[in-house]
Amino acid sequence: MTSVSEREDRIVVRNLRPDDLEAVIALDARNVGRRRDEFFKVKLQQNLAETGIKVSLAAELDGLFVGFLLARVWYGEFGTMEPVAVLDTVDVHPDFQRQGVGDAMLRQIRLNLSGLGVDRLRTEVGWDNPRLLAFFQREEFQPAPRLCLELDLTRRSRDDERAAGRTDDRRR
Repeated sequence: MTSVSEREDRIVVRNLRPDDLEAVIALDARNVGRRRDEFFKVKLQQNLAETGIKVSLAAELDGLFVGFLLARVWYGEFGTMEPVAVLDTVDVHPDFQRQGVGDAMLRQIRLNLSGLGVDRLRTEVGWDNPRLLAFFQREEFQPAPRLCLELDLTRRSRDDERAAGRTDDRRR
């Protein structure tokens, strides 16, 4: 039987390449339950072609594509001037989860970002995804000192509702 540390030694982490697109889409579809071809075509284009600094990674074990992460470096975001890396997506094949694949990719991106002088890696995770939250906690991520705010544009605002109510009252 192969130990976890022996498997970790066989994990190869490399730069993500444009020809990895189908492997990325297939792995994501396996984990999400549907194909998101256009989403990943755009994401890979942004992460591999539109930025000068390539930090997205792929993981292979015994020659098999078993994981990837998509990340970008920003030189200023939301009014800050320091460089920051943003981790858009991290995904590991379900047969290889809990075998060090995610850990290996995070170790490599830390090393790569450190060499670029980037000292922050940010990501977002759904609060209702305890497995991913636990992974990020093990990797020493902390809640950011900023709040992510969202406005649901499909909901009517209170002013709209009040205006609609006044209009409805006049019709009675």
